[in-house]
Amino acid sequence: KFVEKYDKKGNFEMTHVIHEIPPVYDDRSKILILGSFPSVKSREGQFFYHHKQNRFWKVLAAVFEDTLPETIEEKKEFLLRHNIAAGEHIAIWDVIASCDIEGSSDSSIKNAVPNDFSFILKTAPIRQIYTNGGTAYKLYHKYCEKVTGFEAVKLPSTSPANCRVSYEELYEAYSVIQEYIR
Repeated sequence: KFVEKYDKKGNFEMTHVIHEIPPVYDDRSKILILGSFPSVKSREGQFFYHHKQNRFWKVLAAVFEDTLPETIEEKKEFLLRHNIAAGEHIAIWDVIASCDIEGSSDSSIKNAVPNDFSFILKTAPIRQIYTNGGTAYKLYHKYCEKVTGFEAVKLPSTSPANCRVSYEELYEAYSVIQEYIR
């Protein structure tokens, strides 16, 4: 859901958007990866990292030496089976529940309202929280860290807008997740 905002002259300013994608987690999720807020493509597709050029799914598939999940159901299954041998799964969601935002621009986020992670933390034995990018990290630190009691680990953004970080650098950074789970 979104509401467009205009200035006094009728010029478009921002869009107030409510996060409608539910988190993916279960009672065996040991880590939680948080983005900032869904991109336009993710909101349209109703799932996380839905932009075809976002490297999130490609990087995680490589880190876990698995096939690249394509559909939403495959992506959910992927998250909830790693590392199935150890019974440790990955949870994902976003820091922000609603905000004013221009398109997909994290730098434009204003009037942010954080998500409530309490039901995930009560259900899943989360041991570590990671953020996908600097904005998610800053927002988590500002709004959530004191409430959850978890200090997040900042990972580089997998967004196509973050082209200064190579795929190899993303792979290296995200490999910490696998090490932590094992």
